[in-house]
Parts: sequence; structure tokens; C-alpha cells
Amino acid sequence: MAVKSLKYKGTTFSISYEIIHPMNSRDIVFLHGWGSSKTLMKQAFTNYLPKLRHIYIDMPGFGASESTMALTTEEYATIIELLLSEIGAHKEIIVGHSFGGKVATLLNPKLLILVASAGILVPKPFKIRAKIALYKILKSTGLTSLRSLFVAPDAKGMSEEMYQTFKNVVNEDFTSHFASFKGKALLCFGKRDTATPLWAGEAIQKLIPNSRLVTFEGDHYFLFQEGKKIAEEIEKSL
Repeated sequence: MAVKSLKYKGTTFSISYEIIHPMNSRDIVFLHGWGSSKTLMKQAFTNYLPKLRHIYIDMPGFGASESTMALTTEEYATIIELLLSEIGAHKEIIVGHSFGGKVATLLNPKLLILVASAGILVPKPFKIRAKIALYKILKSTGLTSLRSLFVAPDAKGMSEEMYQTFKNVVNEDFTSHFASFKGKALLCFGKRDTATPLWAGEAIQKLIPNSRLVTFEGDHYFLFQEGKKIAEEIEKSL
């Protein structure tokens, strides 16, 4: 594992990354989802794609990477691009899981691999919508001390900066970004995924002209059981 210090908008970010198969000349970059880390992406893919140089990154605020400022998805992409330039890596092939899929799309690689990617707005269940409505009512009466009871599970225990980041990125509609992507895309989605459901993958396939959709059994984290098969699909796309 290595750490690179980067300056962005006057703030220093310490970004943790790891390179597997360092002697290979062709790079594949792995970007994890919200609340995850490079460790989980390594668990899924490190034993596969031996002819590529694997670059696993902890995005700012996750794993061993620091973040002391609120960020947007576009700023995540800028910071990752700065890191890749600093370490002499190419963004030809990028794998993004969930939130990482949005960041990967903005990096505009030649081959984009979206694994259970976020970016298509999924309607919230009634229970969640009711909870949000109740919080807004309580907030209007000044009862903000109860906020912790209403915070989404993905945002619990976060710093104020990361909570603001979460609010910046959680409800983004990436339809226009997918539609403007001109490279080749491999879309991998799980049949039992409720966070980024299969129909969202089908929507992305319609938006990206040169894309291929492959379905897998499993939920939002099917990559841990299907890493080998995803790797085989990546090899087909190379």
C-alpha cells in the first residue's frame, strides 16, 4: 500500500492506493462504492486479470484516504485524475462499483466497466419518503437535535464534511453523463439488487450506444461471488 499527498483547492488529500502486477504495462483502475474501500475491490478482483496492472484506490474520505472538505462527484473524478497522473497511470480501463461507477464515467475511459452502478434515480420506498417528510416537519419546528434518528444508514457516523458530501452525491441523475459517454461500456448488474436494480442497468444500456449488459445472480454486492465471471466479461471487452 502507498499514500500520495495531493493538493486540491488549497486542501491536502492523502490518497491511499495499491498496485498489483506492477510490471504489466496496461492499467485497470478500480473504484469502490460509497462507504466501501479498495480492500473490498481487491477481494473481488485481485486473483483475476493477471495481464493487467491493477490499481486499487481508496477515494477521499474512505478506507485509508483522508478528506477534510465536502466534495461533489465531479471533484472526486478530478482528484482521482490527479492521482493517476501523479503515479503515472492511465485511465484506459476503469471499473466502478455503485458510487464509483459515477466517478468512473466522469473520467471518460476507453473501456468503462460499471458494476451495479449508481446514477439512475431509483424511487425511494414509502417508508423512507415518510421518514424524510417527518424530519422536514421537525426541522421546521427547530427540533434539529433529533437529526441522528433520521440520517440514512450510509451517512451514519460521518464527519460533517462527509455528510455534506453524501448529500451532494446521493440523489444525482447521471442520465446526461451516460448519454454523452462515447467509449465502450460493459454493464454488470445483479438480478436481486434493490439499490441499483437491473432496470437501472437496462436504462444505462439504452443511453450508452456502445454498451453491453451482462446480468448476474445476486444483490448489490454480487461482485464478491462473481468476480471471476466479471473478469471474464472484461477480457471479452478488451
